[in-house]
Amino acid sequence: MRIWAAIVVLTSSWLISKAIASEPINATLALPDNGTVSSGSISQASNTKPITVSKAEFGVLRIDSNGEGKFTPTTRVLLNQGGKYGWRIQLKDYKGKVTWREVLRLPKTPQTWATDDGENFSLSPDGLEAVTKRTESTSDGVIENFWTIAPGDPGGKHRIQVYIDKRLIANFEFEVISLKKQ
Repeated sequence: MRIWAAIVVLTSSWLISKAIASEPINATLALPDNGTVSSGSISQASNTKPITVSKAEFGVLRIDSNGEGKFTPTTRVLLNQGGKYGWRIQLKDYKGKVTWREVLRLPKTPQTWATDDGENFSLSPDGLEAVTKRTESTSDGVIENFWTIAPGDPGGKHRIQVYIDKRLIANFEFEVISLKKQ
């Protein structure tokens, strides 16, 4: 009987590990309706909604004369003052509040760091990494964040990681290129 119990436990753990190791960008995560997570853990209350990523894109945002933004997916961004770059993530069949955290890592320290909205923002001690936290409501399942290139921003390889709770839902590696290098 003990041998059968051991076989069942080992088989179950093997099957579960395969399910856990499958595509992290399509991971399912449950958050409470209010979008907050207490004590750094996921609530298992009955009012949770599953969150699944259906699409994650990085690119540039160009604003036209009518004030409309046009998102263009790319991994190369021109180091042009006032240019905007960032990410857009489509959450599958999700409506409501969601809390996300973004970690932006630069190759060199910029002259300044700033945010438009004064959201929850912190810097690493070396000044190379910025962490932004935001809770937002979405009616179409889209969450996004964009940065504006300022004087003194460095060129080179950058990385943005986006988390919901402590789970990585998207990783974007891109290069900011000086006009002179083209």
